[in-house]
Amino acid sequence: MTLLNRVGYMLSCWLSCPRPWHRTSIPIEEGIPDCLEPGDVLLIEGSSRLSTVIKYLTQSTWSHAALYVGEAACRDLFGATRGECLVEADLAEGVRLAGLEQFDGYPLRICRPLGLSEEDIERLVTYACRRVGHRYDLHNIFDLARYLLPLPPVPVPWRRRMLSLGSGDPTRAICSTLIAQAFQSVRYPILPFEEWQDDPRRCVGCQRRVLQRRHYSLFTPRDFDLSPYFEIVKPALAGGFDPRRLAWRETEDALPEV
Repeated sequence: MTLLNRVGYMLSCWLSCPRPWHRTSIPIEEGIPDCLEPGDVLLIEGSSRLSTVIKYLTQSTWSHAALYVGEAACRDLFGATRGECLVEADLAEGVRLAGLEQFDGYPLRICRPLGLSEEDIERLVTYACRRVGHRYDLHNIFDLARYLLPLPPVPVPWRRRMLSLGSGDPTRAICSTLIAQAFQSVRYPILPFEEWQDDPRRCVGCQRRVLQRRHYSLFTPRDFDLSPYFEIVKPALAGGFDPRRLAWRETEDALPEV
């Protein structure tokens, strides 16, 4: 390992290290493991130094994203499930498999794409799984150094650009970039640009709306939350929710006046 790579790795480990005093201890919501389906995007509110900066730059709760690929894909492509059915891009370790228990204690959100066929899901999952082992461009420590300030004084128009890491090498990935590339490989929209084009085949002066892809390096974890093409799945509501079945501990001062 070269000196620059060694410095980059040490810096990435320091940036990725969780900070317990910034972490809210929230157990994994009951039902999340059974609710996840291949192709789901899991958003995580992290507590590391890097997470703090990402949340500031994106003005969002979510600082990390992982793609659920399912036990079948792990078994077929890696020979065993090991309980690790999520593909994520870690700053220090690169693209790797992760288990849900790794995110125990963090707020989570499930974003689910709709309308994809089984073949599309398989292609999506295979694309992500084949990137396992790819790494960050750690020798470019200038890309990592931008995260050294806890809250960098960055103008709003520049914030998204600051999250575009690396030299453009397709074998390097960050969490949202990896997942964006996977969905773009099956032509699924996340937050595309919209424009109107003339459509003379319909009539003179008619226009039609067309979509244009964003560059994958410009996507952030919050984009999957904001996207109109992803459904937010809440396990507590997925199986039917009846508020009358909840058990409350009532106190006199908590009851509203009638």
